[in-house]
Amino acid sequence: MKNSNFPLVSVIITTKNEEKHIADCLNSVKRQEYPQNKIEIIVVDNNSSDKTKGIAKRYTNLIFDKGPERSAQRNFGVLQSRGKWILYLDADMILSPQIIEECMGKVKTSKAIALYIPETIMGEKYWNKVRRFERSFYDGTVIDAVRFIEKRAFMETKGFDETMSGPEDWDFDKKIRNYGKVDIITSQLFHNEGDFEFKGYLNKKSYYIQSFDKYVDKWGKNDPDIKKQLGLHHRFVGIFIENGKWRKLISHPFLTSGMYFLRGSVGIKYLIR
Repeated sequence: MKNSNFPLVSVIITTKNEEKHIADCLNSVKRQEYPQNKIEIIVVDNNSSDKTKGIAKRYTNLIFDKGPERSAQRNFGVLQSRGKWILYLDADMILSPQIIEECMGKVKTSKAIALYIPETIMGEKYWNKVRRFERSFYDGTVIDAVRFIEKRAFMETKGFDETMSGPEDWDFDKKIRNYGKVDIITSQLFHNEGDFEFKGYLNKKSYYIQSFDKYVDKWGKNDPDIKKQLGLHHRFVGIFIENGKWRKLISHPFLTSGMYFLRGSVGIKYLIR
């Protein structure tokens, strides 16, 4: 295929004090098998006080300041972009080398307007393994969110709801699924969550939970996706047994017990919000 036939892809990375991770993220974009002159890197920083922006400048000139939250950063990044397709990332994510190429091949064959990208949590400590195990059940489900999107669809669905912090991914995913066809690729995105710290994990989840009522009010408590995303039965049973996934549960009892401990802790936070 001639180079001119490769559509421009805008990779939008949101950052805030990510000097430990941003280089790995940007290097993974630079290692893509897709033509580099057809990849546009946009970094949208939220007033970092560390070396994040200095490191990013080694990879791109498209660095902007925007806050107050990730949803506003992403929307702003899309407004600055020139690409026909958008891939949005957090700074602690690392792409497999073939991801953008596979995404472009998938949207051409499936005619999808957006794609899910399977996510693998990095780390070899027990709680990292538990998080990786849990995340493996979510790919391409209503607990997941599309990450590679046609810019036209992003703009026409008005992007991320900036009044939310946490469920804005689910909200955006719902709008995209209502707008057109979505699909999933096989290549992995690696998420470096660092060394698991239980209190910090719960604090982050508690912060996200604050926007859940706004999300429910927007779509209605009887919305079928919300019943799955926030319903105890689906979040503790259904999502882990559907499509034969129950076999994985019983094959890894040690990881399963840890996963249910985490899910139960978050569930309690949600119930007492």
